[in-house]
Amino acid sequence: MAAKNPVQFYPWHHFVLVPAALIMAGYAVRRYVAVAGDDSEISRLWFTVAALAVIGLGVLVMLRQHYALTLQDRICRLEVRQRYFELTGQRFAELEKQLSLKQILTLRLAGDAELPALARAAAQEKLTPTDIKARINDFQFDTMRV
Repeated sequence: MAAKNPVQFYPWHHFVLVPAALIMAGYAVRRYVAVAGDDSEISRLWFTVAALAVIGLGVLVMLRQHYALTLQDRICRLEVRQRYFELTGQRFAELEKQLSLKQILTLRLAGDAELPALARAAAQEKLTPTDIKARINDFQFDTMRV
């Protein structure tokens, strides 16, 4: 029987914060619409509450972008692992332990001819991402990264 990969939920985000923000934004907007046009303190108060609720909901929705970037980082790491293996026939794991994520993401920009030597140099010499970029001659630009 094949293993089942269940849908992953982040309970605080999916079941608490987003529903609460939706309810608050809807309620605050409805209350503001009821008093809109009045130049009273209560209408300004409800406008502020509605604006904050809508902004808060926007922030929660933008957290989804964080999830996408985390996934992209994992994919980029796998890309470097795969390219290194294809070019050298050796696993990247030993070098990877010595490199930061930023170093690995910068190594992705190196062409195939210079990736293996540059990866070893980055690990041995503790090169910063800026140093790695300075040593790249054949840039492989990534126009698809968000």
